[in-house]
Amino acid sequence: MTEWWSIEVFHDEKLPASRWKDTYEDTLIEAALTHGALYWEWHEFSYGVLFEVCFTSDEQWEAFRNLPAVKGALDSVPDPNGLLVYRGRGGASGGRMPRKPKPAPGAAALELEEPRKKRRIRLRSNISDDIDRLMREAGAPGEAPDIGPETPPEVQPDPQPGRQSAARG
Repeated sequence: MTEWWSIEVFHDEKLPASRWKDTYEDTLIEAALTHGALYWEWHEFSYGVLFEVCFTSDEQWEAFRNLPAVKGALDSVPDPNGLLVYRGRGGASGGRMPRKPKPAPGAAALELEEPRKKRRIRLRSNISDDIDRLMREAGAPGEAPDIGPETPPEVQPDPQPGRQSAARG
């Protein structure tokens, strides 16, 4: 199984990492290719440089990593505290495995407001009667709520046999 490895070098106050890359670029590429690397890439960022190399086995990586030329290159980075060597692609490439979901933020625990009762309004040919009735139900200013029984519409036979429809009127 092929595996990516990364060598990340950060700038120093006195010496940029790009100068280190220019000095050891050919040495690292040659060492990687002669020890079985399938692919390699250099990346330059505002904070430093990144050398990514892909080997088919961990043994090839270990052989590459233990070469005197590679050890010498890593020992001469501009800032000894600014060196990272790790498995996987570097920079902002993300992890090898997806991250676990984070717990919901505190606002997700906020209690939701109760759902409001849905009202069905049946419209008839005389809409003003319906509006007056709704205003009385809502207790419009100056009006006392007066809710009377609603008369159902008459049912008349449909011109098509076996079906009935409500007459509007």
